[in-house]
Formats: sequence, C-alpha cells, structure tokens
Amino acid sequence: MLRKLLIANLLLISSIVVVAQEVVAPLGYRPALIENGSSTENNQRHAHKTTAITLPFFEDFTDESFYPDTNNWLDNKVYINNTMGVDPISYGVATFDAIGSDGLPYQKTNSTLLRYADSLTSRQIDLSGYSADDSLYLSFFYQPEGNGFAPQQGDSLMLYFRRTNGWTRVWRVAGSGLQPFRQVMIPITQSSFFHDGFQFRFVNKASMSNADDTWNVDYIRLDANRSEADTLVNDVAFTKEPTFVLNDYTFMPYQQFIANTNNYWSQQHEAYIRNNNNSTVNVNYGYNARETTTSTVLGDATGNVGINGTSEQTVSFNTYTTTIPAPGNNEYVIFENKYYLEVGANTGPTSNDTIVKEQFFYNFLAYDDDSPEKSYYLNLFPTLPGKIAIEYSLETADTLTGIAIYFGRQVPLAYQKYFSAAVYKNIAFGSGSDQVIYQEDFLVPNYLSHNRFWYYKFKEPVILQAGKFFIGTIQPALSGSDSLYFGLDVNRVGSNHVFYNVLDNWVGSTVDGAVMIRPVFGEFFPSIVNSNITQKTNRVEVTPNPAHNYIRIHNIDPRKQSSYRVTDVLGKVCLYGILDNSGNVDISSLSPGVYLVYFTMGDELYPPTKIIKQ
Repeated sequence: MLRKLLIANLLLISSIVVVAQEVVAPLGYRPALIENGSSTENNQRHAHKTTAITLPFFEDFTDESFYPDTNNWLDNKVYINNTMGVDPISYGVATFDAIGSDGLPYQKTNSTLLRYADSLTSRQIDLSGYSADDSLYLSFFYQPEGNGFAPQQGDSLMLYFRRTNGWTRVWRVAGSGLQPFRQVMIPITQSSFFHDGFQFRFVNKASMSNADDTWNVDYIRLDANRSEADTLVNDVAFTKEPTFVLNDYTFMPYQQFIANTNNYWSQQHEAYIRNNNNSTVNVNYGYNARETTTSTVLGDATGNVGINGTSEQTVSFNTYTTTIPAPGNNEYVIFENKYYLEVGANTGPTSNDTIVKEQFFYNFLAYDDDSPEKSYYLNLFPTLPGKIAIEYSLETADTLTGIAIYFGRQVPLAYQKYFSAAVYKNIAFGSGSDQVIYQEDFLVPNYLSHNRFWYYKFKEPVILQAGKFFIGTIQPALSGSDSLYFGLDVNRVGSNHVFYNVLDNWVGSTVDGAVMIRPVFGEFFPSIVNSNITQKTNRVEVTPNPAHNYIRIHNIDPRKQSSYRVTDVLGKVCLYGILDNSGNVDISSLSPGVYLVYFTMGDELYPPTKIIKQ
C-alpha cells in the first residue's frame, strides 16, 4: 500500500510540475575525432601547408575526413560531417561547437563560461595582385543549431580578415534557434587586405562544457569580379546522406539478413539532389552497387529528372535482390552503394556529385547510423530504478555475447555510477509481462572507446531463439545512476522500438531518434574492443566482506600501478588512493553501511565490488 501511495503521489507531483521523464541533452564530446588521431598528430598533418594559394577559393566540405581539408585550411578544430546540417546547400558541413580537436570540451567543468571556441582558418591567400577595383567578395552559408542545440543570445559566429598588421572582425551574427542556411556576402575593399598573406577565419563564441551552441557553415567562395548580387550558386549537388537499403535496421549480422532477405530489404532506397540554380535543370543521375570482398555486382540504375530552381528532389531506386554466399558466422560483409550525377548534369563543382554509402553487415543489430548528435537520459525519481529496453528481433537462433553502448559525456563524468545490462524475452508493456532472460550487474560507463561504443562482454553467452527480444539497462534506485547519458542519433527513427520505465511501468518513448544501445552476437571480436581502458569482466576479490577496519584487494601485479576508489551507494567518493603490494585499504573511518570498491591496475578498469562495512 505504501508503494502504491508513493507512486500515486509521484504521478501527481509530476503532472503538476510537468517534469519530462525523457530528456535530450548535448552530446558532450566527439569520440569520432579522438578516433582519427590526437590534436598534436593532426596539427602536424596541417603544418606542412605553408605556401600561399591563389584565387578562386572554394570549399563545400565534401572531404570524407572529420577534419578540414589541408589544401584550404590550417587548423583542425571544427567537425566535418554530413549529419549536423539540416537541408544543407551541398553534401557536408563544418560544425562549430564547444568541442576541441581532441573530441573533448574546451572547458570540462564550468558550464557557464563563455569564450572563443572553435575556429576555421584559411591558408594564406595571395591577394597582392588585386585591388578594390577587382571587386572581390567572400560568400558563405551559415545555419544556427542544425541537428545540435541552439546557440543562445550571448553566443555568436564571427568572421575575421587578416590585415598586413593583424586580424580584424568584419562580420558577426548572434545566436538563435534553427533557421535555414543563409548566404552572406562580404566585400574585400580595404587596401590593408591586399597582400600575399591574406587569410580569413571563422570563430564561434560558446558555452564551454557541452557540444551545444552549434553552428554549421557551408559552401564558401572567394573570387574576383563578383558583386553583392552574385548570390547564385551554379551547382547541382547531393545533400543529405542516402537512405539505408535495409528497411529498419542500419546494421545486422549477414546470416540473419540472408535467412529472410525480403523481411529486411527496403523496397526502395533514396538519394537527395539539390538544384542551387535559380532555374530548372535536367539532371542525369545513377547508382551502382557491389560487394567489396568478392566484387560481386549487386545492382545499378540510371535516371533523369527536372529539378526546379533552389529546390531539392528525392530520387528513388528499386533495391537490388542479389546476395552473396553466406560467410562465416558474424563476419564482415560490405555492400558499397555509389550514387553519382553524370558529367554534364551541372556546370558547378564536381566534388559533390558522388556519394559512396556502405551497408555494413557485422555481428550486432542497430537502428542508429553510428553517428550521435545528442544525448538521451531519463529524469529519474531517487527512490525508484530507471530502465531502458530496446526491442530487436532475430530471424534465426543466435548467441548473444554482449552489449555495446555509446555514452554521452556528462559533467561531472559518470565513472562512479553503475548500472545493469538486462535481456528480456518480453516486457510488461500492453498485455506483456517482464520476462528477464539474463542480467549482469555492477557495470560502469566509459568514454574512451576509439570505436565510439563501449563493449561489455557477458560472463555467460545467452542463447536466443528466433523472434522478438529486448536489451537495455537498469539504473538502480539510490545508486547515483540517475542521468546516465546515452548517445542519440536524431537522423534515424528508433523511438518506436524504445521503452522506458521510471514509475514502475513501461512507457513507449516519444523522443525522435535512435538510442545507441546494441546487442552483440557470436564471437566477441577483440578488434572492436580497441580502447585505452579495457574493462575486466571479472570483479576483483575483496576480503573480508563484511569488514570492520580494513579490506584487502587480491591478485595485484607489482609491475603495474594500482589504485582504488571507495564510494557510497549514491556515488560519493569516500576513500581513494594508490595501493601498495599488500593490497590493504584502511576503511576504519567509514560509517557502517554498503559501499562500492573500484579498482584499476595499469590501464585496466575492473567493475566495482560491493562490500559491507560493519
């Protein structure tokens, strides 16, 4: 009765205060940037470009790298991508936020600090042979927010020009909510700009501890003989990512796919072409597909479409039905889909006329496209657990060996928080009931995976039969695990498969996007667990337990530095330090109760062990 009254009161409070149980937050870091090398390595990669370049200057960020093209740019602080822009001018944008080239916030603790954040600096451009009579203009498109979070009024995007004796600001726009891409025309008229070391630099001012305050910049052009009215972009280009050839999943094991291809093929897949001209243009387009290992041709098609001026056209292709012989269990299979605009389709740049999209088949199921834009978390009540369950299905029986999770970065970091991974045959949603198949406790989040996801290998494999199952996390009550952040891919539809439970009942998610939690099958490939810290699957032995004045941590390797951290069940750190070879930890100062002992040996992090202090 007491529990029912508590839940009723909580429901009443939440209905009055209108507290959202699902919350979307900034991502907080970009492991994709960490994956592509350190800041030092990439600065060295940029340093060799020292000679001045000449006009015309053009950039639309179609480079496949996460970093700016060194043929045009000197720094590497912005994020080159094709997921953060909303209806971009062409494929690829440069995203400005508060995240540095190392993938981490410039300021990791103070969320209220405003300062200059990302920058994008051109190489030196030789303008010594020009004057104001040559009518030079720099043009570009910009968009606040995009698929990120809106820059506030105190935030801004700025443009600087380099004189012979320093930099000067020539343009600024204040932060705002989402808007379409807008073009800006900046004339170059002052004599101090016409020298052989001219440069321009975009800079944003942002809050420092999150990946919010987002700006996107696209389609930058600098040339002579232009005018303020020269806003026409004479180009037909691909824009957004083409759709996946699968109808629901983005990634799946190949043996599951070929067991019933008709159940997983999308009848059509789509590409997006934008005509940036003012008048209608007839466009020839096509695609071809192959399997990359055997070079088996899977399909091809061509077409022609008339696209009205300054508009986008969706073109569709019937999905090919060719498959290849089944590989070994959970081995790689890659279908390469190349979309192209034929020569003569436009008179503009050709770099944005081809997109290659690979369809991966691997050893996991996923709804996300591997690229998060935001974080997702549950607004929990302190006395009740919080649960997330994501629905998946199998075509044939398979062995579930682990779970992969993309964690959004938090301030402070959630290393002291713990959670459980759970596998359900069904959940108590609608007419169902909770049927837990497997549960593994005392897992902790990690953020250092070079493969973006952190992988947890189960102690025991789980045999799943064909059909529906759920996999997710449980954040215990009074555990310090509320607000555990997960990556959210806002470019994919996944909310129809996501369920959460914060008031002792399951509810379907209303947040658009795919929460990035994946089930992993078959052999647990060591190549995908490639991180600076490898989490051990077995907890260390801690004795005695219960304990009075001391505990001992066993099996210490004297060749490696070992450290410990003792927290209460709310995650507060009570003791910490470096272990000597004895492994003894004095806990006499602790009050009686339940505690968690975290242990690190070298660069190996062990799951926490629960102890009782008497």
